[in-house]
Amino acid sequence: MAGSGTFDALDLGLLQALQFDGRAALSRIARRLGASERTVARRYSRLRTLGLRVVGQPVPARLGMTRWLLRIHCAPDSAASVAQALARRPDTSWISLTCGGTELYCALTTPTPYERDALLLDKLTRTPHLVGVGAHCLLRLFTGITSRWYANGLPFGAAPGPVGGALVPASHSDEHPEPVALDVTDRALCTELAKDGRAGLPELAAATGRSPSSVQRRLERLRAQGALDFSVDFAPRHLGYDLMTHLWLQVAPGQVSAVGRALATHPEIAFAAATTGPHNVVASGIFRGSHDLYHYLDHRIGSLPGIHAVETAPILREVKRLTVST
Repeated sequence: MAGSGTFDALDLGLLQALQFDGRAALSRIARRLGASERTVARRYSRLRTLGLRVVGQPVPARLGMTRWLLRIHCAPDSAASVAQALARRPDTSWISLTCGGTELYCALTTPTPYERDALLLDKLTRTPHLVGVGAHCLLRLFTGITSRWYANGLPFGAAPGPVGGALVPASHSDEHPEPVALDVTDRALCTELAKDGRAGLPELAAATGRSPSSVQRRLERLRAQGALDFSVDFAPRHLGYDLMTHLWLQVAPGQVSAVGRALATHPEIAFAAATTGPHNVVASGIFRGSHDLYHYLDHRIGSLPGIHAVETAPILREVKRLTVST
């Protein structure tokens, strides 16, 4: 745990560097951190044994898809089974249990209205032991497609900047570029990167039936178009952060963007978005414990103008993270 000497500055710097560029070569990271490549490789292998994953993910907004956050209330003793059923769906990414184990949150990406309606209007309505379902469409992501918590987070201090090439930043403009169309090879590439975002070019070439140089060009194109991003998944509890919570905010009209942008600068916040529903901003925060959460709500959230109300829902268990069930 953080503070016990288990993780030192090199480990934390490696996590941070991977968050900026999940496919950065270890040799480049080593030069940036002032360590040997062999040492960084050993640290990387050790972190992988503790659950570190780098996952490549298509960016839904750039592919013309819509992200939803489902807030599902279940009868006692049924939430776990409902969560596991949702976790088996390929279109779900994050699933967590909160509120005494009777409420679960599910992040869902729907390629078409038909698939959205099939789940929301058909399958869920026929699922036994559900008390209620709230479906919230994510209108604007303020933290980008993936969490930058490892890059901005409390253990690291000031971020040093990208290693081995910058990621394409999330767009916060009002422009609506044409969606990126993926062909069969692009989809096969994304499927392999979802398993291992750091898979080598020879492995990706074998999986897609293309040459390594062709795969490299496709990777560069998809990232330049903002259609592909890479996430670092490493349980915050390993770093001493034992309390994760969802935050539902009621924000005055005209203040939503300002509040969302402010949340995105807070190192405690791993995710923030504008959404439909009675709470028009939703966020996820990571804290060492209840004292830190109280201080954050009282001093950080409380100081933002335009916030009328805040609802907190501490996460009891994560059932699925980045498309993989836990």
